[in-house]
Amino acid sequence: MNLMIVEDEPRLRNALAHNIRWEEHGIDLTGLASNGLEALQLVKRNKPDIMIIDVQMPEMDGLTLVRRLQEQQETKSFMKMIILSGHDNFAFAQDAMEHGVSRYLLKPAGEDEILEAVLEARKQLQEEWEQWQNKAALEQKWKDHLPILQNNFFQNWVNGKLTPLEALKQSKDFYIELKEDDQITVAVVDLDPIPDDEHLRFTPQDRPLLQFTMQCMANELLSHPSCWVSTDADHHLLLVFIAEADQSPNEAMLFFNSAVVKLLSQTKAVLKLTASAGICSSAGSLEEMELLYAQACRALQERMVYGPDIAIPYREVPERSPHTQLAHQSLEKTLEIALETADEHKAMEALAGLWKEGTKQFESADEVHEAVLYLSSLFVRIIQKQGWMVRNVVGDDFIYFQNLKLLQTQVQTWSWLTRIVRHITAFRHNQRRTTSNQMVREILTILDQEIDQEITLHTVADRLYVNSSYLSRLFKQEMGVAFSAYVLERKMERAKAILQEGLKVYDAARLVGYRDVSYFTKVFRKYWGVNPGECKP
Repeated sequence: MNLMIVEDEPRLRNALAHNIRWEEHGIDLTGLASNGLEALQLVKRNKPDIMIIDVQMPEMDGLTLVRRLQEQQETKSFMKMIILSGHDNFAFAQDAMEHGVSRYLLKPAGEDEILEAVLEARKQLQEEWEQWQNKAALEQKWKDHLPILQNNFFQNWVNGKLTPLEALKQSKDFYIELKEDDQITVAVVDLDPIPDDEHLRFTPQDRPLLQFTMQCMANELLSHPSCWVSTDADHHLLLVFIAEADQSPNEAMLFFNSAVVKLLSQTKAVLKLTASAGICSSAGSLEEMELLYAQACRALQERMVYGPDIAIPYREVPERSPHTQLAHQSLEKTLEIALETADEHKAMEALAGLWKEGTKQFESADEVHEAVLYLSSLFVRIIQKQGWMVRNVVGDDFIYFQNLKLLQTQVQTWSWLTRIVRHITAFRHNQRRTTSNQMVREILTILDQEIDQEITLHTVADRLYVNSSYLSRLFKQEMGVAFSAYVLERKMERAKAILQEGLKVYDAARLVGYRDVSYFTKVFRKYWGVNPGECKP
């Protein structure tokens, strides 16, 4: 569950954020705001489940914020608000409750009381989701004919069976609002494999119903005229978002990432199972739908690298080849995608299938070489499509591409083909590490240049136009330490060095991004075990 804190007093805001161990109770602190106007912007992007809101604030007070949130259709459902007020006034409390506030706490409320209110709000949200899940309306939606037509439309579109003009025409028939100049983003969501200890609760036969439940949750959670929920031919959840006219491509991607992450969070809360998502690299035009879908599918495959329960944006190096369509034959398509995602096992299975189909018809050596020529040209196309040099990828085995006649037996030929698969997947792994390292280097550069600012995982993720859960896992995988712990270590090391240079405690706090000296002193003492003044020469 995600929590947002809206409080204008910096010390209290920091205390609420850092003194209560939210993470130990499964609460993710997704944002801090100092007034109602700032909170409205964060809510639209971060989509919190629970909010703690102060009443008296500049720019926009807490009760006005509550009313504004209730007026917004996308925030009316499945969000709990807790008021933290210094006014023991019945009219204030009555107004808050009438607008959906779950608790009205009076200052100075204790940390235990605040934590209890948040946990109770989480429990209420979970109960509401479970009640919704059991509604008989699920069965009616299953039989509803229009969603089936809409689903078929999206399947045909992402698979390249519709031109942009055909997509525009058919969308009107199915009550899907599309315009010729729309910018779209695509995600593919799939339930992760059911853990062994859950097989008593769920059987393989339950998977279609679980997928359908997740689809209905997406329809409810992402209810928006510009967001469409469907399924693809592989029964994965397909999300298509149409960017608003006033949104830049980067803003559209931030909104879409947040929506997908929240869906994964709610799936975990309701089904007690995890799901993962692949997200296209950027917003694109209607005619790029097939490419955006292919990118999302490839990104979803990357959960083998990053693990389950994560939304993964497509981050590969742009392909140099202008041809973006996948091979039409099923095994070729499987082999190409497996090699591009470094899935050696699936690539070997597809290669074995292609080889088996070819050997059924072999009657002469010429036919064998013809089949090997076909497979070698397929490998060359896949390698060059990525903008790589064949010699750089396959090393000493390049000699066989130059002269296939050197392959004199089927055993020798098969051994060479499997080595090529291993060469390509190993090369892809190395490139992926390079791409990941580049993003981590960008993060470290931001930290070095802005150590005197308040730096959070969410702000850095926004700067790099990715979702925070992906960035958190990537950073820890590359650096071996959580992002927040690394930032704290850098700030405390820098503060200690500044103090040892003879600067004042106030200067040290300011130069490492702390505006509240007393709070800086508390953090410094907790980290180093001594007060800042004791570090001065």
